Amino acid sequence: MCAAIVFSGCSNMSQTGKGTLIGSGAGAAIGAGLGAIIGHDGKGAAIGAAIGTAVGAGAGAVIGKKMDKKAEELKALENAQIETVEDANGLEAIKVTFNSGILFDTNKADLKQASKNELSQFAAKMSDLQDTDITIYGHTDSSGNDSINQPLSEKRAQSVAEYLKNSGIASSRMTVEGKSSSMPVADNATKEGRAQNRRVEIYITANQKMIEAAENGTLE
Repeated sequence: MCAAIVFSGCSNMSQTGKGTLIGSGAGAAIGAGLGAIIGHDGKGAAIGAAIGTAVGAGAGAVIGKKMDKKAEELKALENAQIETVEDANGLEAIKVTFNSGILFDTNKADLKQASKNELSQFAAKMSDLQDTDITIYGHTDSSGNDSINQPLSEKRAQSVAEYLKNSGIASSRMTVEGKSSSMPVADNATKEGRAQNRRVEIYITANQKMIEAAENGTLE
């Protein structure tokens, strides 16, 4: 699968619509390929920072075990959908989807109090998995046009990142991007479909340090 990954041109990224990065790790993240194109099936099949070398099967299995354990823990979040996906290195990663209706009021980017509680729980559950990168994507339905939807999707993703930062997740681990309505997961012709398309997705992927630890046999 990884051989088929196509990466977006990082040199052409804008500071918001093409992967706004927060924290001191921004330059390194872009150089490593953070911002790989998400799979069109909505599963997030190509996310994370490509390390440039193949990861051994043994290391991949150790990382997969860590990710499986964390995915099970995250399923305790009441208003989030948890899936395991594959990242740009062919390693297991975690996708967390929050319905935007849970996080925000219509056409707003300010977090609701209930959503703050959910994100606080998410941050707490991530405290023991420091050697990961976190990518946050904001999505809208197709109502309106990109002049409205693009900045709204960016602001919503940024709101989530800022709250997670204030909840203890290092900003150097996070990158945010607004996808507007470009990646629907349901039919925008229906009310139910539009509700599913209004979402924020968080991807948790192994970073270079975790991969090296897995290769060296020191990842616990």
